[in-house]
Amino acid sequence: MTIALADYVKAAEHIVVFTGAGISTESGIPDFRSPTGLWQTHKPIQFQDFVNSEDCRIEAWNRKFEIDKTIAKARPNKGHLALAELVKTGRVRTIITQNIDNLHQDSGVDEGCIIELHGNGTYASCLDCQTRYTLDDIKSAFTESNGMVAPTCRQCDGIVKSATISFGQSMPEGPMQLAEIAALSCDLMIAIGSSLQVYPAAGFPILSKRNGSSLIIINREPTELDAIADLIINQEIGDTLEALIKDLHM
Repeated sequence: MTIALADYVKAAEHIVVFTGAGISTESGIPDFRSPTGLWQTHKPIQFQDFVNSEDCRIEAWNRKFEIDKTIAKARPNKGHLALAELVKTGRVRTIITQNIDNLHQDSGVDEGCIIELHGNGTYASCLDCQTRYTLDDIKSAFTESNGMVAPTCRQCDGIVKSATISFGQSMPEGPMQLAEIAALSCDLMIAIGSSLQVYPAAGFPILSKRNGSSLIIINREPTELDAIADLIINQEIGDTLEALIKDLHM
């Protein structure tokens, strides 16, 4: 199966990769949407509730710092490293990701090659003036209040939030536009580790396919878009991508 994948990669001139939570679960990061994920036991906090209620903001930060105990230990796995190699060699031009864990950057992929559709959970920013804060800075201020006061911006006193897209929050206009351009410019889209059922993000593989590109799906389980894929690989992601690199070097 990886030989067929390698043949597609060798034949393509402009490859875009689309990644979801599945590539990062092999680094120990839980998939919050899975049947055993966090959102099954803790209802997601809606963006408007976060903005309107300090109690919701306090709960959101408590959850964030608890989740980060796991995420902070995560390191790029062989799937991330294989993609970094494909970017380095120029075979992959862009990685569109639904993930917020920064593991593509940590694997060595340049920021300019990554489009983060759902933001980045490794820092925070003010919703009003966009001043950026480290999570250590926010945690320190939160701890000083004994977790009783939600962090606010030192520049404008605005609401500070993890730099991720919450339920009910508008998708970021800039990354969405860049993702559309990338989807329309590629001749091969490889969707990796995504169920492809969360929209509007999942619309980009559809857009690229409708524009004439080939679509390959690598995921442990069947996805919503298997019917339109040219190649489907239901295997471990890291092993598959590592084998791809070896096949390309044959």
